[in-house]
Amino acid sequence: MKANENFAARIPGTMAGVVVLFAATRALSQDRDLTLIYDQDGLKVRGHLQLGLNAVAENNLFWDLAATTSPESGFDPDAEWLEGYIKPGLSFERRLNSDAIFYGKLSAVASYTWGTDAFDTGDTGDTTLEEAYLALRNDLGTGFSYDISLGARELRLGSGMLIASGATSGFERGALKFGPRKAWEMAAIGRMTFDKTTGTFFYLDPNELPSTDGSNELAGFDLRTDTLEGGYVGATFVSVLNSNSPYPQIGGAPVIGAREGTNTLNFYAKTNPFSGNLENWNFTSDLAYQRNDDFNLDAYAGRVTAEYKFANMAWSSSVAIGYHTFSGDDPDTTTYERFDPLYYEGSPSAWATGSKSASTFINSNVNALSLALRIKPARRDTWTLRYAHIRANELNSPIQFGQATRLDSSGNVIAGVTDAHLADDVFLEYSRVINRSTFLTAGVSVSFPGAGIEDVVGGSADPWTGGFLNVVFNF
Repeated sequence: MKANENFAARIPGTMAGVVVLFAATRALSQDRDLTLIYDQDGLKVRGHLQLGLNAVAENNLFWDLAATTSPESGFDPDAEWLEGYIKPGLSFERRLNSDAIFYGKLSAVASYTWGTDAFDTGDTGDTTLEEAYLALRNDLGTGFSYDISLGARELRLGSGMLIASGATSGFERGALKFGPRKAWEMAAIGRMTFDKTTGTFFYLDPNELPSTDGSNELAGFDLRTDTLEGGYVGATFVSVLNSNSPYPQIGGAPVIGAREGTNTLNFYAKTNPFSGNLENWNFTSDLAYQRNDDFNLDAYAGRVTAEYKFANMAWSSSVAIGYHTFSGDDPDTTTYERFDPLYYEGSPSAWATGSKSASTFINSNVNALSLALRIKPARRDTWTLRYAHIRANELNSPIQFGQATRLDSSGNVIAGVTDAHLADDVFLEYSRVINRSTFLTAGVSVSFPGAGIEDVVGGSADPWTGGFLNVVFNF
């Protein structure tokens, strides 16, 4: 314990010192590749370093639902904490006589949280292996190439709707908001590309928290075609080979291991730039269908977005509107219709359902209408304002694992909400590129509870507010 305490005490000063040192070095050596450690006889070795510090404050967490649903817990709805991480690594590549390239990477993450975070966990952290893989790639000419790898590695497919976040942070590992871990604990990945079309076959074992390890294993394939203009169309198929993870039920205990055997097919697309009246528009779409015959699961999800760029404005700016939906379990059927979002990318710019609400509701039994306005008053500065109107698809049906499960006045178990309106989230974010290695981000957000949340509380509920300020260095 003493070693951990000493380690935790040193992290903030150490990371701040490293940021200053490397930022100064980078400024003096803009034209040098400072990551390159060795480059001789066809072998290149590079060093990598990423680290960050994040200060967070939250008020009236989860709209203080705990005071109603779990008053004996003593949960404090107000929290302030500091979190940090450091991710060092080494990578190499060696050109073989066949012109194939043998390459790999090794990295680790050390993270810690000082104070108590939003999930009532704090003063804790861990050091874990991040990436550790070996790979081989080759361009065979005539537009055909391959890339195969084995080991702990990042993998994101499509728009990040299903396969993106291969590891879990927070809780006993610390750094809840940062989420610095991304790599799958084990990944076997094979890619074949011909011209602009790429096929990817994969086997994945997620890097789960030791306290909640569901022994999940996934396999599948992705087929995608890209265009020179930035558009794409593709499909991903994912099958859960093994799992002890539970599926929540209406009015009953979660079914352990129900995820095993779940198959999901996801179609995704993004348009090329248009001409004429639609010149500044861009559209994306996702559609997913999910089945598990062993558990009688039949679920769906989808999203559409439209983005308009103000090409003639002095500031580079854009506005985007989107709608996404994830089916919930209908209480009036014997079929299980609750969508399993698997390992989606939960950032506000990807698949988060709201800003604050994304910490409460996973992408199951929810839908959201979202709006994002982005402006760049200067090349290094970006302001983004996001709004989300969030609703439940099915009433009296689980929204998250046990979320808002309680007894009514007759002693009956109630799950989910009795009114579809969950929340309205507003999030203002500012990003500053200090230099090409150092980034500062700040944000403030508020979530106004809807009638569904206020019905759980049994009266008027106060908004949930918060803010953060962080700096990230990526070398």
